[in-house]
Amino acid sequence: MKKLIAALGVATALTLAPQIAAAQDFPAQPITIVVPFAAGGPTDTVTRLVAQAMSQDLGQQVVVENVGGAGGTLGAARVAQAEANGYTLLLHHIGMATTATLYRELPYNAIEDFEHVGLVTEVPMVMVGRPDLEANSMEEVVAYVRENGEDVMYANAGIGAASHLCGLLFMDAVDTQMTTIPYQGTGPALTDLMGGQVDLMCDQTTNTTNQIRDGSIKGFAVTVPERLDALPDIATAAESGLDGFEVTIWHGVYAPKGTPEDVVARLSQSLQVALQDETVIERFADLGTAPSSQEDATPEALKAKLEAEINLWRPIIEAAGVYAN
Repeated sequence: MKKLIAALGVATALTLAPQIAAAQDFPAQPITIVVPFAAGGPTDTVTRLVAQAMSQDLGQQVVVENVGGAGGTLGAARVAQAEANGYTLLLHHIGMATTATLYRELPYNAIEDFEHVGLVTEVPMVMVGRPDLEANSMEEVVAYVRENGEDVMYANAGIGAASHLCGLLFMDAVDTQMTTIPYQGTGPALTDLMGGQVDLMCDQTTNTTNQIRDGSIKGFAVTVPERLDALPDIATAAESGLDGFEVTIWHGVYAPKGTPEDVVARLSQSLQVALQDETVIERFADLGTAPSSQEDATPEALKAKLEAEINLWRPIIEAAGVYAN
């Protein structure tokens, strides 16, 4: 029996040895962060800033790869199925939580099929309108929507996009349905909004701040409790009488399930360092957001956030009755 136990101990040690060595040597090669959306979008912008700062900390290049399609589920699935060695990561937004309900069939489970590295940022949303819209305040927008109902054209970047989710929450808050116009991405939706083909849109400040500043679109309200330094003249939804209309598009970093604990810890540590980088802080501020705190850039905080958001959005999506498949 003692010989058997000893043999099992040796076998276990031999099995774990490569994992321990890999963790101690990590990273020994470039790391890829998959962005499950097209290049140039807000999640891509956030990822590239973080990737550059993590590269400096890790001493290896962190490469960004865009794998768009199916509301971010294609990129997420690719990472879920990747080798669990820390060299293929995912940076996803709130869609990691909402697709659990929006897609009734998914090739992965957001909780069970990933290691959770940490939160990156929570980007505020802002309700915006075409430049010649009659309304000039959020109060007037609400009145306009309630008066015109489904004659109001609301643009979004596709089912599951941040703009789609914000629109669902807004229609729930004002108890009025608009006609939603889904686009293949934020760019074409904003282009039509600026051109007056659609009336309203709600999207991340990372997408809309510059257009509001230059007058290409009108800004009406931000979806966070306090006004933003980047858009000080834009009221909050609560100031405009819409209590409860609060939503941020949070981003997190994930690794495939089974990634060694020490590797996940090193990645989380590097993420925390990156989020304290002065360039990251400054660029995030220009986009109307801020890096997550060190306490939030942890596996525990991201997993808790993901679980809470799945439970928050499930009844809202089910009440809307709009599914991706």
